[in-house]
Amino acid sequence: MNSSADEEFVYDEASGEWIPASQAAATAAATAIVEVRDSVGNLLSDGDSVTLIKDLKVKGANQVLKRGTVIRSIRLTGDAQEIDCRHDTIKGLVLRAEFVKKG
Repeated sequence: MNSSADEEFVYDEASGEWIPASQAAATAAATAIVEVRDSVGNLLSDGDSVTLIKDLKVKGANQVLKRGTVIRSIRLTGDAQEIDCRHDTIKGLVLRAEFVKKG
């Protein structure tokens, strides 16, 4: 059993206090969660479907995805502005969240 006397403490610069390492780890994990929002501010999550709000040229594919195209089953990348997705003709597609809206 771990008693509080055996627990490691770390200095928290935000509060200016010494806190248990377990509390510091929990705080760090909570702040690491990135919120990804679409062009109108809706919160996106893994598995959502999105709709393109403008025509987009796809680099390396010589193809244009038209406005109104629905992209299903998106995955969040950990970046606040990038979402990973698939289209019927393009694999490994990464879109910027500013060009989509939750559909």
